[in-house]
Amino acid sequence: QVQLVESGGGLVQTGGSLRLSCAASRSIFSINVMGWYRQTPGQQRGLVARITLGGSTNYADSVKGRFTISRDSAKNTVYLQMNSLKPEDTAIYYCNAVISSDVVDYWGKGTLVTVSS
Repeated sequence: QVQLVESGGGLVQTGGSLRLSCAASRSIFSINVMGWYRQTPGQQRGLVARITLGGSTNYADSVKGRFTISRDSAKNTVYLQMNSLKPEDTAIYYCNAVISSDVVDYWGKGTLVTVSS
């Protein structure tokens, strides 16, 4: 099992930046994939970015070139640096962890990002 705690959300103007953090309760090198998803009311939760144990990254097309996922193994933390934010980035952002030996994914409680126009 793993517990995930997100932080760093808030209110920012269009064009601004935020950095989200996801602190894991175990070594992130024991987790196969860690990622960020986002959800708006009435919409399904969708992938924003993810990073594998080997360091490979994937991004949603809508955030490529603006968002960067990274990790700090010493802090067991994964980050999402968000630049050039747009109003359509407004959502609750959730941290996700996939451990191959476990049946279920793990989720944090989410952090709200609001981008004002």
